[in-house]
Amino acid sequence: MWIDTHCHLDACEFAGEAEAVAARAAEQRVSWIVIPAIERANFSTVATLAAGLDNCVYALGIHPIFVPQAKEEDLAVLRTAVQAAMDDPRFVAIGEIGLDFFVPSLRDEALREKQEHFYSEQLKIARDFDLPVLLHVRRSQDIILKYLRRINVRKGIAHAFNGSFQQAEEFLTRSFKLGFGGAMTFTRALQIRRLAAELPAEGLVLETDAPDIAPAWRHPQRNAPEELPSIGQVLADLRGISVDDAARLTSGNAYSALPRLASLS
Repeated sequence: MWIDTHCHLDACEFAGEAEAVAARAAEQRVSWIVIPAIERANFSTVATLAAGLDNCVYALGIHPIFVPQAKEEDLAVLRTAVQAAMDDPRFVAIGEIGLDFFVPSLRDEALREKQEHFYSEQLKIARDFDLPVLLHVRRSQDIILKYLRRINVRKGIAHAFNGSFQQAEEFLTRSFKLGFGGAMTFTRALQIRRLAAELPAEGLVLETDAPDIAPAWRHPQRNAPEELPSIGQVLADLRGISVDDAARLTSGNAYSALPRLASLS
């Protein structure tokens, strides 16, 4: 059994194919796919997708790349949507939220401040509802951690982790898991592969981030959750364990990070 902890199944690249994509993943023993929201406009979309697909669950949040066009009222809408979703067993987290200081247009001082504001306010929603968070941490790990020190969120996943060992250790100390996916499959990704091989086993989860971050054998084509077992094989090889052990390990860690998902299994 495998769990894809981060997959944008609602993306336009999957238009009209989501059911078939989820079914192919299920055939490859991908038992769960977590679909994070990215903006107010797709809150209902991800919830509807998860309701109609046996192996899908969802998260609600505002992605940092969508913060520039977001309005302050969107945070209130998110809080209301989360309150309503607490009765839905397929709602498992707040996400995708965080900070992105890689995209040049988002490094403008005003947009950095707006990103931090939206991130902080969404952490408070997660705290208030005792929910884990799915974090976008691109070139922003230290600032992400600064806010986690201020706002007590009990669990979550640092998606597509590519930080230092010191940063990784602080996430793990805070009961967060670290997401590894297609980037790990490229032999030139030396730091990511070292992290995947050497970090404590209890800190690792798998993801595809489909349709993005395709593994080496699919790049530059569209990624899909059916690739997760092959990505898991790479993790197994890096750690010197069996692929079955990699599946058990990462699935158990995903359940630990996402208690509402664990309650469905």
